[in-house]
Amino acid sequence: MVLSELALRLNSAEYKNWVKAGHCLLLLRGCLQDFIRAEVEAFHRLILAATPSLGPRASCLGSVRCTPRARQFQPQCQLCTEWKREILKHHTNRNGDIYWGNCKPERWPFDPWELAKAFMPRGLADKKGPEECDAVALLSLINSCDHFRIDRKKVIEVIKCRNEIMHSSEMKVSSSWLQDFQMKIQSFLNEFRNIPEIAATSARIEKLLTFDWAVHIPGDDQLDGPKSDTKIYLSESEISEIEMELLREKLQESYLQAEGQAIPPEEVAKHVEAMKIFLKNNKDLGSSFEEEMQKLEDFHLQHQTVRAEEAGKGRLKEFL
Repeated sequence: MVLSELALRLNSAEYKNWVKAGHCLLLLRGCLQDFIRAEVEAFHRLILAATPSLGPRASCLGSVRCTPRARQFQPQCQLCTEWKREILKHHTNRNGDIYWGNCKPERWPFDPWELAKAFMPRGLADKKGPEECDAVALLSLINSCDHFRIDRKKVIEVIKCRNEIMHSSEMKVSSSWLQDFQMKIQSFLNEFRNIPEIAATSARIEKLLTFDWAVHIPGDDQLDGPKSDTKIYLSESEISEIEMELLREKLQESYLQAEGQAIPPEEVAKHVEAMKIFLKNNKDLGSSFEEEMQKLEDFHLQHQTVRAEEAGKGRLKEFL
């Protein structure tokens, strides 16, 4: 029996660990969506109940002058000024970075999700609800908004784990890392043990991280190992779908980091090259990400050109 490219990838225990951890984040995202939607709507109602003048009958008078730019927001009308003050009052990072550019302030009086985006990381301006967000966006909302009564240390630990997963250029994590991740994500989920959907996902994640994976090879009606009660049996298509979603999120993360200059250009180049090699060696995945890879490469090359031009101007000034 010839193993598929997927089965060969899963022969690497560290890559399998990476996929399993990423799958847990996808499950986490899914189980938080309804809870977060309900809480954001409740938060919005509480603000309007306390300050009715901020409600749907009010409207922004500043027009484009009240449009945020990235982390800068200087509202030019009374309504947006009051909304900004209200958001800062509830923001746990009120003295740090707030990505106002996510928001359309004129929608704050009537759109709870537009309010939520003020508590989330950059790159979410076009997201219409929690179902369109990744795990870190939802976790950041929980961490940054004081409406959520939770041990924030637990949230931060899961965010750190998520970032380590997404920023791993080799897409590998050790078994000891996975065990540590299991403790942290379960500790976080225990905060919601009274919510049935989240509790059920917590149990599923525990099983996922405790048991090994076995891949069913279509056509042979066999598994890539002996049958065992300590394994979870998944089809190739099920695991491939998980991989695709993780890789798409990883590429999006790399682009946002490059665009926001969150990491040095050398690190961007390292990520681009590692992903190119990975996709070249795994053709069953590579063809699905040509557009995303081209976008990332184009941005990196453009940034390199700008840096080279700036360096050239600097040398010319020194010469003159």
